[in-house]
Amino acid sequence: MTDQIQDKSERYQRGIAYYNNLHQDSAGEASFDALEVIAPSFADLLIEFTLGDVFTRPGLSVKTRELLTVAGLTAMGTAPLQLKTHIDSALNTGNTKEEITETITQMAVFAGFPAALNAFFILGEVLQDRVSKQ
Repeated sequence: MTDQIQDKSERYQRGIAYYNNLHQDSAGEASFDALEVIAPSFADLLIEFTLGDVFTRPGLSVKTRELLTVAGLTAMGTAPLQLKTHIDSALNTGNTKEEITETITQMAVFAGFPAALNAFFILGEVLQDRVSKQ
């Protein structure tokens, strides 16, 4: 996908730049490539709209956006892979483990304890992955 970026829309380029700024590896691009095989052009739509249009809007810092995304995904309780990615992003943007823990705890009030418990286990996986990479 990296070779094809210059052929993509400005929205796509803005979105993938946002993503790559948060993640210095190409794991995300690999998952976008895999999605493209399953649902052609859906990856482009995902990158253009969510990352290129919404996440790059002015008004909130990247750090705040990622913490809000962790809150939303925790409350949903149905997107563990995306929650894992955004917890990692939240840490990459300067949020602390304590801030993420408080965010998940807050979501227990609105989404229930099972959703918060699942999010805490995902947080644990992300933290363990980070220790393993050191």
